[in-house]
Amino acid sequence: MIDDEIKLKARDFIENEKQFQLGFLPTECSNPITATLEEDFRRSTLAGVQCLQRGDRQIAITMRHVFASAAFENLVSDMVRSVTAAKGRIVFSGCGATGRLSILLESMWRDFFHRRAAELTADEMRFADRIASIMTGGDFALIRSVEFFEDYAEGGRRQAAALDVGEGDTFVAITEGGETSSVLGTLAYAAEHGAKCYLVFNNPADLLRKHLDRCREAIDNPKVTVVDLYCGSMSVAGSTRMQATSSEQLLCSCALEAALCRILPRFAGETTDDYTLAFENLLAGLESPGGRAGLVRAIDFERSVYEAHGLITYLADKCMLDLFTDNTERSPTFMIPPIRSRRELNLAQSWSFVKNPLYPTERCWSEMMRRHPRCLSFSSEDARDLGMPQRFVDSPPLIGYQDLVTYMIGNEPAPERVDGHPRAAAVVLTVGDRPQAFVEAAEKLADAWPEKMSFHIGRACRPASDVPAIHIDMGIADSPLEVWKHLAVKLAFNCLSTGTMAAMGRITGNWMSWVSVSNKKLIDRGIRLLVELGGVPYAGAAERLFAAVDYVERNDWGGNDPSPIQVALKELKAETEKRKGTK
Repeated sequence: MIDDEIKLKARDFIENEKQFQLGFLPTECSNPITATLEEDFRRSTLAGVQCLQRGDRQIAITMRHVFASAAFENLVSDMVRSVTAAKGRIVFSGCGATGRLSILLESMWRDFFHRRAAELTADEMRFADRIASIMTGGDFALIRSVEFFEDYAEGGRRQAAALDVGEGDTFVAITEGGETSSVLGTLAYAAEHGAKCYLVFNNPADLLRKHLDRCREAIDNPKVTVVDLYCGSMSVAGSTRMQATSSEQLLCSCALEAALCRILPRFAGETTDDYTLAFENLLAGLESPGGRAGLVRAIDFERSVYEAHGLITYLADKCMLDLFTDNTERSPTFMIPPIRSRRELNLAQSWSFVKNPLYPTERCWSEMMRRHPRCLSFSSEDARDLGMPQRFVDSPPLIGYQDLVTYMIGNEPAPERVDGHPRAAAVVLTVGDRPQAFVEAAEKLADAWPEKMSFHIGRACRPASDVPAIHIDMGIADSPLEVWKHLAVKLAFNCLSTGTMAAMGRITGNWMSWVSVSNKKLIDRGIRLLVELGGVPYAGAAERLFAAVDYVERNDWGGNDPSPIQVALKELKAETEKRKGTK
């Protein structure tokens, strides 16, 4: 029996949060071309991989038109003007997956100037700092989701103000669905203060305008250029970190590289004339027999470790940001333990983690971003001003720099990821090539793990010693910003992490049925999932979900909290079986 307080919460959400009820958006709907995902993974890992990859082919169809558009040309031209003017920057803004993408784009630009410094003049080196990024919740959210921040436009405005966004800047707001309040808040501030503004998203603009006031205001703003990358629903319903963020990464990284090559034309010969063709070649490599064989082996390996209650620690350097994006998003997407800090060693460890064997933690954070992290100092007063729930006022999230560096991503020992676990594996990841200094440092650090694995994405390189290997055999084109290396990692790990969870039964049909409900959009997604999979009306599904949330919150799960959606689904299934038994 659901009590009156739970019913009141459900009714309040239904009546007062209509701007977060997003079932009309394609990015929130089930994709018919991957409807058999759960069944395919039951048949074989290869069949599941083939199903997952179908969605990525839709990206190329959309992007060929986008790359030929006036909006893309204007974006590149505005980027060039901002960087070469006396004052101006390129600024990316996003939340969740797109926030991590914004940080990645900034780091790719900065890393070029770091890697190629010997070929650049002192005057050219000043371009390195003409870029910035805004992550909802600050850079802390790179490694740990900062729940509820995305629901507040004012929070986004404050972050844009802190970065002094304004005249001379080219501002690119990236939001997968086109409706994230915090990102639209940064965009509104940038437009009001004279920046050249672009809004990048992955749903039909007309749908957003029709249903959501905040989207209508942004899309109709004459100071904003809209870049709509709509390429259909996601391979997994609502998992916008997949095709939506992949297309946005393709667009923004290619625009950034095109701008760089106009500013420094001697590097233009290192990039491609046809971005869509280069992307299609990347997909072909991942879909080739060697590409798919590597993905299958990687999924089967991860699954075997997790099903034995073990942990995997990736050792990486150049692609740490890409891996953190994947690792951080596994937690809310599939309701597994989040990445832990050294303050939380008593809690369940994240199934997957990333460390850099070359640097200690504090230096690693700066090396990874090619700048000092930008974190927020967030108080009870800030939470109250934004109108956040009382629990944030009573206990503001610890998201400052000193909190960030308690996540030990450097070359320090990690006994908490080895001791007491039935399986503990260190996986040395390389992409494109195998730098000797990195491989040696990684193999030395990996000696502390009882199980070791080499994982290479790209053509065959000098083999590792006698360590077992996973190899995704594919060509990866070079480019000044290493665009295709980063996209290769993103696409491969989208398939790897999602495929592993699907193989472990954490997907129902092609829905994320183990998802967290940590913000209003995810609450709505959970309700709609119960409607589709449980056959109950929206109002009844809302009551069941809020009851399940209450049940989970009232019990101590030791860091292994179940998904409220799973709790509600099991209850629905039990009721169905009981009815069948009484007939």
